Amino acid sequence: MDLSLFLVTLAGITLLLFLIIALRIPAFLALLISSLSVGLLSGLPPTQVIDSVKNGMGGTLGFVAVVVGLGAILGQILESSGGIERIADRLIRTFGPERTQWSLGITGFIVAIPVFFDVAFIILAPLLYGLAKRSGRSLLYYAIPLLAGLAITHSFIPPTPGPIAVAKLVNADLGWVILFGVLTGIPTMIIAGPLFGQFIANKIYIPVPETSLNNNIQTNTQTPSFAWVCLIILLPLMLIMLATIAPFLLVESSNLLSAINFLGHPFVALTIATIFALIMAHFKCNISTESLLKIANKGLEPAGVVILITGAGGAFKQVLIDSGVGQMLATVFVEAQFSVFILGFLIAAITRVAQGSATVAMITGAGLMAPILELQPMSAPSLGLLVIAISSGATILSHVNDSGFWLVSRYLGMSEKNTLKSWTVMTTLISIIGLFCCLLISLFL
Repeated sequence: MDLSLFLVTLAGITLLLFLIIALRIPAFLALLISSLSVGLLSGLPPTQVIDSVKNGMGGTLGFVAVVVGLGAILGQILESSGGIERIADRLIRTFGPERTQWSLGITGFIVAIPVFFDVAFIILAPLLYGLAKRSGRSLLYYAIPLLAGLAITHSFIPPTPGPIAVAKLVNADLGWVILFGVLTGIPTMIIAGPLFGQFIANKIYIPVPETSLNNNIQTNTQTPSFAWVCLIILLPLMLIMLATIAPFLLVESSNLLSAINFLGHPFVALTIATIFALIMAHFKCNISTESLLKIANKGLEPAGVVILITGAGGAFKQVLIDSGVGQMLATVFVEAQFSVFILGFLIAAITRVAQGSATVAMITGAGLMAPILELQPMSAPSLGLLVIAISSGATILSHVNDSGFWLVSRYLGMSEKNTLKSWTVMTTLISIIGLFCCLLISLFL
């Protein structure tokens, strides 16, 4: 092992964490500074360092910017049209009062596909208040299943930004990511959601915050139908999945396969879903074209930050590859016969605990794994599973340096101690169970 390259790697990661944690520098800028530093310290000529950053950024954003942008617009339309509340209302009525926990878990699982985690939780928080107020139960009884569903889908299932970014950095097919995200997400949601929710609600009683007692979900009388909303959310997932499965069922040169591959490309699938969402919002909900333009622009605002961070992560990955640092790391771990799933999980988990952001943890984990995969190629299904392993690591142990921790604490009216006992434990359960499911599935690949 080249000791100098190992020290460069260690210095680069340390610098990244120092800039984010100690100096509070934005993740985008911190990743760029770390990329430039690793490139120069590894001995690359300055012009080549710039080229690596440019190529890594451009190569990543060419895919991620389109997918995340379309997903953000789609989610904002569904939120503004009242589609999210429609899903929650229908599922709760369908499951009945005795299975409300399960309906909330499924609601979170579906809703977080097009909508950012924090937005979805804020929208549905008044629903939790109403349920807890009527039943007299601890607010955690209803909140934990919803939070588990939201957190799992946010981390495991595209087109949410995290798994999209990881998939691009490790060159994983989104169809496999969706498939394994669902397969690992469902058992994880059951254990970390309704089951843990019932357990922790018996241990900690959290009343409805007084400031929220009079809050109710303001439902639009012209909200879209449940069927329309489900169609729009599931359509792009089904098209992407179909494009992944079709090559195994159809002749390679067939026109049908070409058509399916085109329609199932994430760009096309999400564009179709977004067009359907615009039609639904305009004709079913009577939202004007001017309002739809404002809604779409609003959706792109938070997406911009994620896109830039992901691009900087792509630059970091490319510098690692071009400098030879990644090759050195790959040689060490391949010779040690270390499981790539466990390695990806650990890198993301350590980064997550240190600096708080799940997105940064995912991108860092994927960036460090990419060079290893060049030396140790994996099958398409295994790459899809690796995305879930990295995402599982990035979900672990949400605590006081994570904005999600404070969002949950504030909206549920909990102390830091109770938030650690409930939310932090829940995120750790999601992480560990997710990794376990990945290792179990890997035995059959």
